[in-house]
Amino acid sequence: MTELHITSLANPKIKHAVKLRQRSHRDESGQMLVEGYRECKRALDNGYPPQMLFYCEALYLKNLNEPEIVRRCRELGAEMYPCSAPVFEKLAYRERPEGLLIVGPHLSRKLADLHLPAHALVVVAEAIEKPGNLGTILRSADAAGVHAVIVCDRCTDIHNPNVVRASTGTLFSVPVVEAESDEAIAFLRARGFCILATTPHAESLHCDVPLTGNVAIAVGTEQYGLTEKWMNAAERRVRIPMLGLADSLNVASATTILLFEAVRQRIAAGQVTVPPPEAWHGEEAFDA
Repeated sequence: MTELHITSLANPKIKHAVKLRQRSHRDESGQMLVEGYRECKRALDNGYPPQMLFYCEALYLKNLNEPEIVRRCRELGAEMYPCSAPVFEKLAYRERPEGLLIVGPHLSRKLADLHLPAHALVVVAEAIEKPGNLGTILRSADAAGVHAVIVCDRCTDIHNPNVVRASTGTLFSVPVVEAESDEAIAFLRARGFCILATTPHAESLHCDVPLTGNVAIAVGTEQYGLTEKWMNAAERRVRIPMLGLADSLNVASATTILLFEAVRQRIAAGQVTVPPPEAWHGEEAFDA
């Protein structure tokens, strides 16, 4: 099939993709944007079905393998749209476009779809407002081997391009579910999870409580933290020691601290095996 090379900003496919930056258009179409080599590769590696691919060879980073992404999207039946550099730069939401942008369907996983192992580690993100924070939480969750992230009472659309970007594509590697808080609490209790909440008023430090077994770490809004509903649902309340003038941490930073304390304990308990250095993927060449 001949692929039409798009050189006009007025092309309807370009206009449609640009509109997907808006939540209303994403909700109406059921589609989202995945931009950048790393993000596209991780989406495809985790079975994400591309519907369209816009690409521009002139903007490739060159030290990666962009043609492989193009080939895979073509073989998966995506509509293929090579673009001129000015057109792709209009289409892109990144400051430095990398010449690859997938349009694909929303993620639609539900709580009932989760198949959690023994000693599962879950993150509950309640009413996180900033896409960058939610994306960073997903990135830390991937690094810590989290088995699911449950987004409750969402303020941020998980399909926001900035969530995809801040997560560096790990939105597709960690099972992410949207649910109401009551539904999530019932789900976790039915499966024997210990719910952990952080509060500066807790007596216990985060490193002094057991974080092995089925544990759900709940984190809340940037300004106010968790609501009373989650604080009351928590079996354990902990605080992260603050030794300076700041009285709080960024929610993504606090989540990372809690997750890697859980990782430390799980390694010591033999529940987690750390892969050898040679198993590392070596992505520092395009790390953020």
